[in-house]
Amino acid sequence: MSVLRQQWKRQAEDRLLIGPKYAEGGFVFSHATGEPYHPDRFSREFDRKLERSNKDHAADPLPRIRLHDLRHTWATLALRAGVHPKVVADRLGHTTTNITLNIYSHVVEGMQTTAAENVAAAIFGASSL
Repeated sequence: MSVLRQQWKRQAEDRLLIGPKYAEGGFVFSHATGEPYHPDRFSREFDRKLERSNKDHAADPLPRIRLHDLRHTWATLALRAGVHPKVVADRLGHTTTNITLNIYSHVVEGMQTTAAENVAAAIFGASSL
């Protein structure tokens, strides 16, 4: 929260300095003009940090992943943790839960047995399987 407060303060200062030409896009992180950063900027920075970390920790390097893979990891973990697909879809910016469920169907399929066991436990007081 401290970092976000500092960021909001900086943006307020930029807004005052730039005036009506400030681009009000609602972005948390942006250029001083309010314009958004190009998405590739974050991917490049992520790659640089990964390379630096692996150089500093050559004996125990992190695996090479894309920044976008973190999005998939979050969605998979959220669904496995029982977060409602509508919430996951909203957080990912999907327009419908169908998109989310189609992309992450492998996770949902794996949850079928757990769902059946949970309902059985609710009905019979213990798992019947």
